[in-house]
Amino acid sequence: MVTKIAVFASGSGSNFEAIVEAVINKKIKNAEITLLLTDKENIYAIERAKKYNIKTVTHIAKNFETKKHYEEEVLKTLKEEKIEFIVLAGYMRLIGETLLNVYEGKIINIHPSILPAFKGKDAIKMALDYGVKYTGVSIHWVDSGMDTGKIIDQEVVKIDENENYETLAKKIHKIEHKLYPDVINRILNKQ
Repeated sequence: MVTKIAVFASGSGSNFEAIVEAVINKKIKNAEITLLLTDKENIYAIERAKKYNIKTVTHIAKNFETKKHYEEEVLKTLKEEKIEFIVLAGYMRLIGETLLNVYEGKIINIHPSILPAFKGKDAIKMALDYGVKYTGVSIHWVDSGMDTGKIIDQEVVKIDENENYETLAKKIHKIEHKLYPDVINRILNKQ
């Protein structure tokens, strides 16, 4: 049985594209990416979706009275597309109870640190500023908190002595683009 997946993104979409490529190349089995959902217009993730003929829907949160109204509209889109699983890939919004009530245990997120360290945005910068010797990538189930869900998998990245933001981000993205598809495949195929 093929699982219909929506990827949520707010930026360039490099993890989105890595996941799409993994589905095409059967590294993620029994899955279909049928929707890219964004909370911003004119982001590069939308261009990536066009390249693969994947439907894109954008909902701008500030255009809605409340978070609940925003998520009700997102939920309506997910139901129309018969989405069964949600993958957050650089989606910079906390998931609220409206979505969690329907998709709890069916939403995962990727984060560029070894959680619980450096939650929230700018985790790569925080790791560099703090002077830690190691950071990494975490994939976790989504709950109502910020990067607080149960960890599914992690991989460590060593921070070299002369590391800067760009070099560290590149190392982290390389791991993300391999680890995220692997984890998605394991979850969907119960491995």
